[in-house]
Amino acid sequence: MIKSGKIRVLIVDDSMVYREVLAKGLSTDPIIEVVATAKDPFDARDKILEFEPDVMTCDVEMPRMNGIDFIKRLLPQYPLPVIVVSTISDAVFEAMNAGAVDFVNKPDIRYSSEVESFLKDLIKKVKIAKNAKVHPYTGRNPSAVSTINRSSGMDRGIIGIGASTGGTEAIHTILKSLPDQIPGIVIVQHIPPVFSRMFAERLNGSTLLQVKEAETGDLLGPGKVLIAPGDRHMRIKKRGNEYRVECFEGEKVNGHCPSVDVLFESIAKEAGNHAIGVILTGMGYDGARGLLAMKRSGAITIGQDQESSIVYGMPKVAHEAGAVEQQMPLIQIGPMLCSLTKGLTNK
Repeated sequence: MIKSGKIRVLIVDDSMVYREVLAKGLSTDPIIEVVATAKDPFDARDKILEFEPDVMTCDVEMPRMNGIDFIKRLLPQYPLPVIVVSTISDAVFEAMNAGAVDFVNKPDIRYSSEVESFLKDLIKKVKIAKNAKVHPYTGRNPSAVSTINRSSGMDRGIIGIGASTGGTEAIHTILKSLPDQIPGIVIVQHIPPVFSRMFAERLNGSTLLQVKEAETGDLLGPGKVLIAPGDRHMRIKKRGNEYRVECFEGEKVNGHCPSVDVLFESIAKEAGNHAIGVILTGMGYDGARGLLAMKRSGAITIGQDQESSIVYGMPKVAHEAGAVEQQMPLIQIGPMLCSLTKGLTNK
């Protein structure tokens, strides 16, 4: 089959209305071509072979086979970037775990403003997905942990993590490897509102840590993890020996709210050389400036390497800016955090 040079998209949804909305909306972008639509996974299977799409959008709730089972069966045989398009549900995180690279919440098609915002977001994510890695690199034996050639005896009282595309599973991978006395962790993941709360609840139930969506005034402490709300910036403030967070509305920074830079710059200011910063998979450059500020203030800074990143954008920019002290595979980051903190708590 001769390809056009455009990003070829297959839409899979049991709703004819949504198939038409997605097809019409995506086709407005000059570099995207909707090559086919499918009403269920069995229809999609045949059209994947016939049309060889670059990216597939996939609903979750469909007849004959749901989207999650389809993704689990498809990707080992046909590594196609998948964007889940569904109503708000924990199922999106199951789909991400199965190998989907991103997700978008279905709009209420009765409201044109919702549809417009949805399509703008989906177009952006289709372009990112085109070059995303479908199967995350699982890494070598974590016993072969990289070393950071700097004294780890100092109390690292706070850990900041920033991520975007592919970050939900990357963060889960790190957190599930950490003990319940790890110093407090603050996280900005580019994620829509409501999903951030669901993400926090999922992590809370699947790790040893106490994880919640952050609220202004929340106190950090050993084993506590605060996730920035999907529509609020988050920063830390030190009061005496305590770190608390502030969540606030604001203009997008680097195209995002919450922004990793906002968080990291506050950590540089408030925690200085008592902090560790981690930049994970994601498109764009959010977090690079803030991570550099952290490094200059004496913090240890870590970047996810190219091989293990779903999208090697944010870590690459941070590395090229000189903000990353050491890059390493995702599977090594959790053990490294344990090594650097040695169970130390906030001071």
